[in-house]
Amino acid sequence: MNHLIVLGFLIVATTLEASGDAVVRIGLHNEALLPRAGLFLVGTALLFGYGLTLNLAPIEFGRVVGVYVAILLVVWQIVNFAAFRALPTVPILVGGTLVIAGGSIMAFWQRG
Repeated sequence: MNHLIVLGFLIVATTLEASGDAVVRIGLHNEALLPRAGLFLVGTALLFGYGLTLNLAPIEFGRVVGVYVAILLVVWQIVNFAAFRALPTVPILVGGTLVIAGGSIMAFWQRG
């Protein structure tokens, strides 16, 4: 059960991080001052939520950093498609596979 709770925290944190980054990026390309400021405020809130959620997770971050990076990569691609309609390229898919494999090794390799 504890692993599912930690996984939940990591999924929420990565979703807030990737979404906050996307909202800030959208704000940077918005010419109108008021919408731009609003997007920056929303992005700030999302990124703060990411930091808060990650630090509230009931585990030492160093123990789950590999899983976090692997989840972040997947969530980032989903948000990138949802916000910008950008599909991952072959290099992103190949490199992403290596990142996920590396994260899995970091997380699940039995330490002696």
